[in-house]
Amino acid sequence: MAVTLDSAFPARKRRPLVVGSFESPKLSDAKLTRSLFLASHEISSMQPLRFILRRNSLSLIRKVKILASVFDELLLRSQLLVYSQSAQLCFEEMQIVMQRIKSLIDDCSRVSKLWLLLQIDIVAFNFHELVTDLSTVLDILPVHEFDLSDDAQDLISLLRNQCSDSVQFVDSRDDALRRKVTETIAGIKHQISPDHSSLIEIFNDLGFTDSASLTDEIQRLEDEIQDQIDDRSKSAAASLIGLVRYSKCVLYGPSMPAPDFRRHQSLSDANIPADFRCPITLELMRDPVVVSTGQTYDRESIDLWIQSGHNTCPKTGQVLKHTSLIPNRALKNLIVLWCRDQKIPFELYGDGGGEPAPCKEAVEFTKMMVSFLIEKLSLADSNGVVFELRALAKSDTVARACIAEAGAIPKLVRYLATECPSLQINAVTTILNLSILEQNKTRIMETDGALNGVIEVLRSGATWEAKANAAATLFSLAGVSAYRRRLGRKARVVSGLVDLAKQGPTSSKRDALVAILNLVAERENVGRFVEAGVMEAAGDAFQELPEEAVAVVEAVVRRGGLMAVSAAFSLIRHLGEVMREGADTTRESAAATLVTMCRKGGSELVAEMAAIPGIERVIWEMIGAGTARGGRKAASLMRYLRRWAAGDTHDTEAETQSIVVPTPSRIFSPVL
Repeated sequence: MAVTLDSAFPARKRRPLVVGSFESPKLSDAKLTRSLFLASHEISSMQPLRFILRRNSLSLIRKVKILASVFDELLLRSQLLVYSQSAQLCFEEMQIVMQRIKSLIDDCSRVSKLWLLLQIDIVAFNFHELVTDLSTVLDILPVHEFDLSDDAQDLISLLRNQCSDSVQFVDSRDDALRRKVTETIAGIKHQISPDHSSLIEIFNDLGFTDSASLTDEIQRLEDEIQDQIDDRSKSAAASLIGLVRYSKCVLYGPSMPAPDFRRHQSLSDANIPADFRCPITLELMRDPVVVSTGQTYDRESIDLWIQSGHNTCPKTGQVLKHTSLIPNRALKNLIVLWCRDQKIPFELYGDGGGEPAPCKEAVEFTKMMVSFLIEKLSLADSNGVVFELRALAKSDTVARACIAEAGAIPKLVRYLATECPSLQINAVTTILNLSILEQNKTRIMETDGALNGVIEVLRSGATWEAKANAAATLFSLAGVSAYRRRLGRKARVVSGLVDLAKQGPTSSKRDALVAILNLVAERENVGRFVEAGVMEAAGDAFQELPEEAVAVVEAVVRRGGLMAVSAAFSLIRHLGEVMREGADTTRESAAATLVTMCRKGGSELVAEMAAIPGIERVIWEMIGAGTARGGRKAASLMRYLRRWAAGDTHDTEAETQSIVVPTPSRIFSPVL
């Protein structure tokens, strides 16, 4: 989609760069005068816009400065004056105009300069409209009531003349700069590479003279995409982002972050609200949908559940009346807003409908930038290049596709074994970001050395961050059922994830546990994780990460048979504590785990649960005040306790047998 000079941009989700509506509070005469005095002086002290619409903003600020001088005198007389109704109404209208002037200049100061440049006709009209409104108020203002000095009256007369003579205008310099930008973008559509000297001229005229300033501009443009409500405007902003990214790279070269750089706020680091997590994976939902029981799941997770042959709701256990999935758009909007507040990229997919089809200009800019970076990978100092690829791969689907199609994955593999910690982090994180795109999962799995390289980083990476991102990569790859089985057969994957869950810092443990949770969805993988010590790892994580730890235990126990139940025996008291103090979803999961263990484990296990201090009170509380699912699971636990107390254990699968760990080969296929 070409960006045209006369593009009309509709209203945005937040207050647009268009004069909005304001209401004036009802104030006494003296307070109203003081309010206008303060407002006029605040606007008078504002700096005019520096690079775009400078003349428009400067002209308006100068007019308000003249008005401020009048209010200086009026403020001294305000205690002695009683305004007529017409004067009161004029001043109230003037206060609204002042609010609108301040808001317009503030908005123009904060918004992307390139975005402002494309809307220059609309915004210039807004400046002129404010001058016209100010002129209207001045024309009907009963100046004779105020007993002003001759100088003050002359100032009002001067201001009236200036406002009435004002015309809408766009500075010829601004208009020429806009044409340069739109012509550059139009050329990209026809695969014409921008001239470097022209790019330098454009960005110098906008006040961008280094890589950091262009990075800030990209962030502002990304905010604009989120704020726009139609595909046309989103595509226009995407074209501008492509222009800035490409220009930043070719003009200033690949750049590394400051030494204290931390990876962008990620889901592993964020405290995700429980309602935003999918009950199946405990991950942030990207495309929440509602099933027939009224429960909400992430589309990908519940699709996989249904395709695996299940006909029940995973959370409630009720049989699904139908398998239709209804998009939960209200929840999705809340998740998007939360991600923006947390500075977490949010990828829209499925039928969510939030991401427009990529425009040709943005795609071409991305291809050019990727080609430039891939050529630079052969240089000795490649860390900056890999970081740029990492940042680009984080940005959007188009970038991930372009990077993979350009052959970046095989080139990135060799940096996984580097001795430079930052380069290793950048390489594995780039592969992680690429793996978000479904077709890239196959590319990574089929690229010689890629999977083994990621596994080696998981096991012996130079930093915890590198290990955690390797675990997150395996989690992403395990989103494909066939790859989940393949990964689960690799002993180095199983032991690496379990070791990270035992030894890593909290954020790394979380990445390991969610990867394990994904892999144990395949029943054949469970035995290998049990043998590797996943229950001990989960037990160690109960204090730091109760939700993830309980979810892993529940998944393993549900799919692992008596061997898993035996391994979880030492965790019974932990599960009881979670039922007493955990969040609702965690308490549900703990209760469900204990129900499964009681059903499979026999009387010894029920006796161990009965020995937990206060367990009956906790169970009664869940029955009376817990969630629907939690109440049902708690009621089942109470039945087990009462039957055990009465010496009746016939409801358990194990019945009178003790918990004996069978030979693994009798239950699970061999570890490969």
